[in-house]
Amino acid sequence: MKVLLILICVISATATAAELKPFTTDGCSLFPDGDTKDHVKWMECCIRHDYAYWKGGSENERILADGQLQRCVADLGEENLSYIMHLGVQLGGAPYFPTWYRWGYGWPYMRGYKELSGAEKAQVKTRIIQLNELLTEFLTEEK
Repeated sequence: MKVLLILICVISATATAAELKPFTTDGCSLFPDGDTKDHVKWMECCIRHDYAYWKGGSENERILADGQLQRCVADLGEENLSYIMHLGVQLGGAPYFPTWYRWGYGWPYMRGYKELSGAEKAQVKTRIIQLNELLTEFLTEEK
């Protein structure tokens, strides 16, 4: 009976979906957001990359996100820098590092590479709607 009770507890604990933390970004983690003339030149590229890393997903999705960061920075005329940034995120962004900028950082640590389930995609959508509502509120306060 004890074994059955323990098994039920383990199954119910693992069946519960983890909660996604609200989206956060620090721009280009551990890297400048721009150059000396334009201090935020490629920050939008990094924020878009942070969005992909926050929600996480499969290993292929990470490869795609890292490639998009590289192309975004290169399209700003920073081809050489884009390769350095790409190398940096490839080396430092693995989901197994306990960092705030790891792949899937919106989810609890050690989620690893895993496609988002339907319930997880719904959490992503809800969090983005919440963020949009907050930003809209800020913008209307400024008028």
